[in-house]
Amino acid sequence: MSGRLIYLDANATTRTDDRVWEKMREVSEIAFGNPGSSHQIGRKARQSLEESRSTIAAILGGAPEELIFTSGGTESTNLALQGLAASVPGNRRTLAITDSEHPATAESAMRLRQAGWNIVKIAVDKQGLIDRDKLNELPWEQIGLLGVIYAQNETGVIQDLGDIQRLCKQHDVLWHVDFVQAIGRVPVSFQQSEATAASIAVHKCHGPRGIGGLFLKRDVPFVPHSVGGFQEQGRRPGTEAVVLAAGMAEALKIWQEKETELTDHLLQLRNHFENELRRNCGPIVINGERSPRLPNTSHISFVDIEAEPLLVALDLAGVCCSTGSACKSGSATPSPALLAMGIEPAVAMSSLRFSLHKNLTLYDIDEAVRIIIEAVKRLRTIREK
Repeated sequence: MSGRLIYLDANATTRTDDRVWEKMREVSEIAFGNPGSSHQIGRKARQSLEESRSTIAAILGGAPEELIFTSGGTESTNLALQGLAASVPGNRRTLAITDSEHPATAESAMRLRQAGWNIVKIAVDKQGLIDRDKLNELPWEQIGLLGVIYAQNETGVIQDLGDIQRLCKQHDVLWHVDFVQAIGRVPVSFQQSEATAASIAVHKCHGPRGIGGLFLKRDVPFVPHSVGGFQEQGRRPGTEAVVLAAGMAEALKIWQEKETELTDHLLQLRNHFENELRRNCGPIVINGERSPRLPNTSHISFVDIEAEPLLVALDLAGVCCSTGSACKSGSATPSPALLAMGIEPAVAMSSLRFSLHKNLTLYDIDEAVRIIIEAVKRLRTIREK
């Protein structure tokens, strides 16, 4: 193993920024009270919480009163789909999702199916983009709820939400967008999306884990799936995590301050990474390469090699990456997102996700490329014997 680990798994999580830790330490000292308490310390906690809420909402294009704090993106997605589904009329109990959704959406869909809902799939093309013709052909008169991931967590493919926005408005469909992977990588706006609800989190962009949010349009019928308190306007009971909310706001402020610089840095690293692997490690397939993608994400199929042995070899050599979503870790089946793109199962099983972050240097990328090339050549040689 090389002396320094090279972490290429930012789409799973990232190291929390030092400025974020400092902000959370500061808030933990001056606003440690329960924001529901009416005394001075409680009021300080409430003030800090609402300041964080306002900052986050402003950066992400929503109104403060639309933002519900949660424990993370998965809870936000569950809260959205289950809470919105409860208000949909019985004759429209059909949910539309893609096969490229995060497990939080896919598993929520399965739960709704068990409750009697019909599930229809939104087709994607070979580049992971929603098929516009097939989208129009869906049974829109039956659909009451739709869920879509904006930036796919494995391939990084970014969807154009315009057609979904138009069709959901035309057919009066409630819809939820998963913004989690996009936060801190590309600009998003809840208001401009015109979605009914949107999930967010910041631990993939150097913010804290254990905190997320759900934007929910005003006056939308919504049934919370937890009870027990008045917090978050009764939509998500439980004492709010004031310190984590402050860290969330700080992480977004840091990203906003250096958005262009960070994007350029990540694109430079990713393009260099892919070009070097293509030149020295072929045959490879960069999945979703011709689609708009997150600047930090590279999902690569190493033809004729199984992903799991390569993942282990890279880990032993000091390169940390993944076979896909951290929430599906351990699965021995091809990724549904890749199969939905028409990728052959054998090719899908040869795929690894490399997701970059701001702390990497060009030297790190060159070192990672060297290690990957060595591992791939070794495994291909073994396979040929």
